[in-house]
Amino acid sequence: MKLAWLCSHESYQPEVLVEHAVLAEEVGFDVVTGADHFHPWVDDVSAASFVWSWFGAVAQATSRVELATSVTAPLFRYHPALIAQAAATVDRLSDGRFILGVGTGEAINEAPLGYTFPGYAERIARMREALTIMHGLLAGEKLDFDGEYYQTRTAKLHSPPIGRAPVWMAAGGPKSATFAGETCEGLITSVKDPAETVANIITPYREAAQARGADTTVMATRWVVLAGNDDEAWEALVSMRGLRAPGRLETADPAVLRERADAMDRQEILSKYTIVRDLDQLTEAYRPLVHDVGADYVAIQVASTDPADTIRRIGAEVLPALREAAAS
Repeated sequence: MKLAWLCSHESYQPEVLVEHAVLAEEVGFDVVTGADHFHPWVDDVSAASFVWSWFGAVAQATSRVELATSVTAPLFRYHPALIAQAAATVDRLSDGRFILGVGTGEAINEAPLGYTFPGYAERIARMREALTIMHGLLAGEKLDFDGEYYQTRTAKLHSPPIGRAPVWMAAGGPKSATFAGETCEGLITSVKDPAETVANIITPYREAAQARGADTTVMATRWVVLAGNDDEAWEALVSMRGLRAPGRLETADPAVLRERADAMDRQEILSKYTIVRDLDQLTEAYRPLVHDVGADYVAIQVASTDPADTIRRIGAEVLPALREAAAS
């Protein structure tokens, strides 16, 4: 079982997040992850840097941790062949430490650039074609592809990955989980109720993967807020409060998400997160992902008012406790 730290690109500027990634490696994390968004969740206290440039910097600033997108959407503003090229480049710069996490996206990534954000049926159909292209290129093929959404002509990566560069897919329900098992090397899923996640997402994923004779890898994630009281929790969540606003998948303007979030009762937004007061409670919040879900990777996604101090404290106290839980 490996432990990951999420560097929140919606909350902090890229130069700060490089420092967080280096610190995460120093304190004992196994993986550093970053999301790929064009817009953040609110427009007033936020950030939204280009994750691929950032991963290049982190690849050079670290030596041990794996690096993973959590996640990127290779469907609209990127041609999937470009994502394969980006993944291969980061893999080379990191000496084979890269994992390509993909998902079907949100409007904040595509609509600002003029793309229509369609329903799930089209997005998953696009993903099927995208995965065919990305897998082919990452495997070294020269690819001619004629799909409904994408085409390639003698496309080939002339700077191929030096590692395996596996593709993991984010899933929040059984359809996507089954699809991930049929097409990808791993699953990324956010856990609220462990038993429900196992039944509705992890089991369908594993069954689909096993049906084609494939190995399975599960990364379980969970958003937790570390704060001494609710006022501090709100301060920690200020850049992420639009994530829990209505219509977040379809809304492109972070100003609209901010307005919707600020029209809600603060307690309603806080209630949508796991809020812990100390490191013992933080450990207990993630223990089910280790013990009950049985994830291969557990991604620790913590909002706090002092992330650098939080990383240090988690490295000293929480990581050893979770590793002990995994071994028991």
